Amino acid sequence: MKPGALHVGVALLLLAANFLLPEYHHGAMARVLTLAVFAMGYNVMFGYAGLLSLGHALFFAAGLYGMGLPMQHLGLAAEPAFLLGIFSGALVAAVVGALALRTAGVAFMIVTLMFAQAGYLTILYFLEYTRGDEGFVIAREARTVFGLDLAAPEVRYLAAWLLFTVAMFVVLALVRSPAGRVLVAIRENEERARMLGYDVARYKLGAIVVSGALCGAAGAAYGLLFGYVGATFASVQYSILPLLWVLLGGAGTVLGPLLGATFMFYLIDLSSGITDAYMLIAGAALVALTLFAPAGLLGELRRRACPWLP
Repeated sequence: MKPGALHVGVALLLLAANFLLPEYHHGAMARVLTLAVFAMGYNVMFGYAGLLSLGHALFFAAGLYGMGLPMQHLGLAAEPAFLLGIFSGALVAAVVGALALRTAGVAFMIVTLMFAQAGYLTILYFLEYTRGDEGFVIAREARTVFGLDLAAPEVRYLAAWLLFTVAMFVVLALVRSPAGRVLVAIRENEERARMLGYDVARYKLGAIVVSGALCGAAGAAYGLLFGYVGATFASVQYSILPLLWVLLGGAGTVLGPLLGATFMFYLIDLSSGITDAYMLIAGAALVALTLFAPAGLLGELRRRACPWLP
C-alpha cells in the first residue's frame, strides 16, 4: 500500500506544480519530466536487470527521429508519429539487445557504445534528411495532439506530466510483478536464476525492449514538446547522462531517475550562473555523493529508513 500511495502523491504534487511554479521553472520541469522518462527507461535495464549500457542515446534518438522524420518529410500527424517513435525505440532495442546479449560485462558495454556511435554516424551521413548536427525544427502548427497545442507552456507541462506519470506506473507495475522480481534475481545472481529454470536471455531481452520503448517515448515526446530534432541527442553525452541521473537518484528505485535528473539539472543550472567551470562543481557533487551516498539519494533512504521503497 505504501509504494502505491507514495507514487500517487508524487504524481499529484507534480500536477499541482503546473499551477504553482514560476515561468522559468515551469518550462524547466517540463524538460526534466521528459528526460526523467529517458532515465527510467535506462533504470529498467541497469537498475533492475543489471545490464550496464553505454549506448542508450541510440534508443532516445530512435524515438526522436522515428517521430520527427515522418512528420518532417511525409507530413504525418503528431499522434501516429509519437506511436511510431515508441515503436522505433523498441525495435532498435530488440535488434541491439539480440546482438549485444551474445556478450557480457565490459564487452556488453563496449558493444552498446559501438551501436550508439554507429547510429550517431548514420544520422550525420544522411545529412540530406536528418540535417545532421544542425537538426531541424518541427513547425508549431504540426505539434498538436487531439487539437491541443503542445507548444503552449501549460499544455506542454501537462503532456510531460502525463507521459511521466504513465511511465512511472508502468515501471512500478513491472518491478512489482513476478517478471520484475525475476529481473532483480538475475541482477543479484544470474547463475542461480538460470539454475532455477528461468530463461535468463529472454528476460534480459525483454528488459532491453521495455527500456528501449520508454527511451523512444521520451525521445518522441521531447521532439514534439520542444520542437527540435538534432544529432546531439544521439551523441555519447546522452548515453552518459541517464547513467548519472540513475546513479544520483538511486539505481533500482522507481523514483530515483526523477530525483537524479532534477538534482543534476538544477545543480548545473545554478552553478553555471556562478562560474564557467560549472562542470567542476557538478563533478565535485558527484564525487561527494559517490563517497557518502553510494546507493544514490533514494537508494540510501531505502537502505537506512524505508526498505519498502520499490
